[in-house]
Amino acid sequence: MTLDDASLHSPPADDAATGGDAQLLRSVSGMWCTSCALAIEHRLRRLPGVRRAGVDYLSATLLVEGRSEAVTPERVGAALARLGYRLCDLESAPDARARLDAESRTLAGRLLLAAIFGMWTMLASLLIYVGALPEPRLERVLAWVSGAFALPVVTLAAWPFYRAAWRTLRAGRPGMDALVSLGVMGALAVSLWLLSRGSAEVYFDTAVMLVLLLLAGRWVETLARYRGLRALEGLAALPERACRLREGSRGAGGHAPAGDGQENEGETVAAAEVAPGARIRVARGEILALDGELQDATARLDLALLTGESRPRTLTRGARLTAGCRNLGKPFTLRVTAGVGERRLDGLHRQVQALQAGKGELRRLAERFAAWLSPAAVVLALMTLAVLLLAGVAAEEAAVRALSVLVVACPCAVGLAVPLASLAGTARALDAGVVFRDSAAMELAGQARTVAFDKTGTLTRGTLQLTALHPAPGIGEERLLALAARAEWGSEHPLGLAIRAAAGEAGIAPGEAPETLIDYPGRGREAREADGTRLRIGALGWLGGEGTGVSGRGSAPPWATAVALTRDGDWLGSLWLEDDADPSASASLGALRRWGLTLALISGDRPALVRRLGHRLGLAPEACFGARSPEAKRHLVAALPGPALYVGDGINDAPALAAATVGVATANASAAAREAASIQLLGGGIRGVPAAIAIARSSRRVMRQNLALSGLYNALALGLAAWMVIPPQVAVLAMLASSLSVVGNAARLAVGKGGGWTMPGEERPGHPRRPAPPAPPG
Repeated sequence: MTLDDASLHSPPADDAATGGDAQLLRSVSGMWCTSCALAIEHRLRRLPGVRRAGVDYLSATLLVEGRSEAVTPERVGAALARLGYRLCDLESAPDARARLDAESRTLAGRLLLAAIFGMWTMLASLLIYVGALPEPRLERVLAWVSGAFALPVVTLAAWPFYRAAWRTLRAGRPGMDALVSLGVMGALAVSLWLLSRGSAEVYFDTAVMLVLLLLAGRWVETLARYRGLRALEGLAALPERACRLREGSRGAGGHAPAGDGQENEGETVAAAEVAPGARIRVARGEILALDGELQDATARLDLALLTGESRPRTLTRGARLTAGCRNLGKPFTLRVTAGVGERRLDGLHRQVQALQAGKGELRRLAERFAAWLSPAAVVLALMTLAVLLLAGVAAEEAAVRALSVLVVACPCAVGLAVPLASLAGTARALDAGVVFRDSAAMELAGQARTVAFDKTGTLTRGTLQLTALHPAPGIGEERLLALAARAEWGSEHPLGLAIRAAAGEAGIAPGEAPETLIDYPGRGREAREADGTRLRIGALGWLGGEGTGVSGRGSAPPWATAVALTRDGDWLGSLWLEDDADPSASASLGALRRWGLTLALISGDRPALVRRLGHRLGLAPEACFGARSPEAKRHLVAALPGPALYVGDGINDAPALAAATVGVATANASAAAREAASIQLLGGGIRGVPAAIAIARSSRRVMRQNLALSGLYNALALGLAAWMVIPPQVAVLAMLASSLSVVGNAARLAVGKGGGWTMPGEERPGHPRRPAPPAPPG
């Protein structure tokens, strides 16, 4: 956004990305593992009119895109119901925790059952293996005892595996559960066959170990899902009730002083019952439950929850406030603009859930690998059995080796390789104040070669100071400032905030909102009064081109930015404002420079100001581009060496954000900028940009490592199981080790360094100071 751009920010909007004619984002109940998610995707993609379907098991989220008549809750829900799953409303963080708690309790019960009975099964098998019994007859009796203790494990404890296997088979996409079920049933069948031949060398313990260790692996997965949920809960920590004012009441900022018995004018209701347009009273120390427009002259707010700013900010009447702010001053009145479900934080919450349901390149690769692994393992097991029998190997040994192939091939690790890394990276990013809107953004940001920045509000503080007023003859300074503040009514642009703040300090009341407000991105703004009066404020060049006689008047010095004000085409005067570099900009750019990234500064502001700021931040003159229109920004960003990131905050930055490989919107960005960006920063300044790149690189590296680990394991394990004798018990342990290696490698993301960082001397309230990010690997 430029200093000479007088456009305003639109109210925060729902940022859920859309693709195609319609999009459906919901939660799914009844999934047991990643195979269930893949089976649902497979079935939904076959529905006519569905263009794309993505399901994430870890967050139980479904995202479907396609024609509006095809992507309806009724149609999608019916397709899921036929498979045995249930479509639900999108879960809130508390609902997700309740679901996880219930799943954990059920899983703990099954795990305890498997451990108690499995212990006796394995003890009986151990006595047989070591030859502790004096005669073969007692060994056969103990073998039957081993099978009896295994029965509750392979029926009750293993029931979710069989149910999921049947559902995925019905969907035409059998996966891990089908292999697990075949492995358990194969171990039981081989054992019963051996018992019928009078042999005590049974494999009931193999079936028990397979069920027990897979249940233990699910328990570890649950812990990882809790970690990701804690990050989502940070976006949803909002009050559930609000004080709604009755119609006709004056509120905290009415003509009567606040606290003069007005507590009786409101009623405390559930925040979900407050509709847009209603007014609520926000008490001192209260956290805003809803988004809205400030109705009082001023309000002092703590924005730490949203932006991490350590210092409170004073906003004026008409300012757009976001749920999550804390009132530090006197009570004030807020006109609600977005209710529960439509607030900015609700949109961010949905974006994070949609990110998990989306599929990046590496995740699609992992799922394709897992899709052919299951049928390949079955074919390989049958081929192993046939070849060994033809080679004259004993039927018992051939059956055991075929069983080992089935057990060792369970693609748990493949299915978890990328989702766990993505979940851990997302949680770490949220902790650092970074929201990735889709999986592709996380993968592409890790490959960035160029990072370009807007100037005002991005690399600068965005808190301009009014330094001089130059009124036209016959117009006083106070009158010029009052009219300029009126033209900037409700502005969230740094320039508009500065003018309104100066008017407030001068004791100028903002009055009621103008009848009409029109934004001209990159140029200025127009306010129309009920009597037809037209106020225009914006760049000197823009107003001069309108024939208003502005050209040549009030030229600002190199260190300042000038905006002009006209009324019905007549020049009323100019205002000079000055901005300063954001404290985090120098260190952030230094970190990016050390990582070998190419940096650029692109702004619509005057070239002299752009070069001056670039010099202070260590940018070369040829990397600083000034006087660029929104269209010129877009073309310039598209021509940068890719993959390229563009960081901006204004309406005029939206084309460039869309043209970049990955667009990054700052914390105070306009709704248009947030909609065009793939990454959103929650903290002040640009400190989140190095954190986003570091986390993206780390996440991508861990995803690739997990894929390599799981792929190498399956290639070696299948080959060894087919060509040499591997006891089924050893195959079970190898399969578990593979899954735990993937989970452990992904867990490094959650505990690694560089997830977020704080500038020297600053600290986010309620958060420990974080170290500066190290150079990201890769």
